[in-house]
Amino acid sequence: MEKARELIINGIMIPPGKRMTIMLPMPKLYDWTPMNMPIHVINGKTEGPVLCVTAALHGDEINGIEIIRRLLKKRFTKNLHGALIAVPIVNIYGFLYQDRYLMDRRDLNRAFPGSNKGSLAARLAYLIMNELVANATHFIDLHTGSLQRTNLPQIRANLDLPQTEKLAKAFNAPVILHSKFRDGSLRQAANDRGVPLLLYEAGEALRFNEAAIKIGLQGILNVMQTLNMLNFKNNISSHHPPIARFSLWIRAPHSGILKTHKSLGKKIKKGEILGVIVNPIGEEEYLVKSRISGMIIGQTNLPLVHEGAALFHIGSFKPIKELAPEVIEEAHQEELTPWIEQHD
Repeated sequence: MEKARELIINGIMIPPGKRMTIMLPMPKLYDWTPMNMPIHVINGKTEGPVLCVTAALHGDEINGIEIIRRLLKKRFTKNLHGALIAVPIVNIYGFLYQDRYLMDRRDLNRAFPGSNKGSLAARLAYLIMNELVANATHFIDLHTGSLQRTNLPQIRANLDLPQTEKLAKAFNAPVILHSKFRDGSLRQAANDRGVPLLLYEAGEALRFNEAAIKIGLQGILNVMQTLNMLNFKNNISSHHPPIARFSLWIRAPHSGILKTHKSLGKKIKKGEILGVIVNPIGEEEYLVKSRISGMIIGQTNLPLVHEGAALFHIGSFKPIKELAPEVIEEAHQEELTPWIEQHD
């Protein structure tokens, strides 16, 4: 077998067969507190892919941090073909303040590919592209739902790309959502560099979800096995995850208190009642019905809702041509709007 290549991150060489933790210097806080991004590197002895796994690109999304912690406890260093780069906390500033965004309220996942002379977000994106993406052949980015929203464990990926589709299926999450690239996202920037990227969504911000963590960890190992990075047998389930080529948020028709009737992962039909919104000081009740058939892949956890609030995210498994034109147009308009529930 060919010997693995050397990796260089932050000017530090990681030779084949070595495991290192590199502290990548980041801009200081305004009180001059030093800030560093921890980067764990396991460089195998033999040639193979370089998989980069990142978490907390949004600082309050902590499930991925625990997934990476458990991943690094796995004893596969001697059996690794290629290399694993694992970054548990990308947005160290948001993590410090328990916030999705950077201090200036910019979304790091809209700043790629970045610039070394731009805003803080642009500078961080530039570092990520040049220190992580530049070294990787494949990428997995770990996310959760935003505050007060929970996502069913799912892979989001552009399934029009054969290699990405293969890895998305190998991950073996409960559902796969076809997702086109978004301007300024890490996923788009990595693809532009020829690096296929899977985005794993599961759980809620600032909450650990054990099922989401276990599925995410197993999914990464599944991908590593599919890439022939591992020698040991990692039994991949024969389950074939359903693929949603289209999704739509069902929004509140009125303000009030939401009483949810359906939960994550439930298959529903068009017109089925998902919940009811009640007037807290009166007797009015308004039914919330699904506009399409499919599966609930995300939903709000907050019962206090205003008119227009995103309540249930429905993934549709029907061909898009079978959906009503007005539903497709509504979803298209949401893609053009930077709603907080749209992640990547």
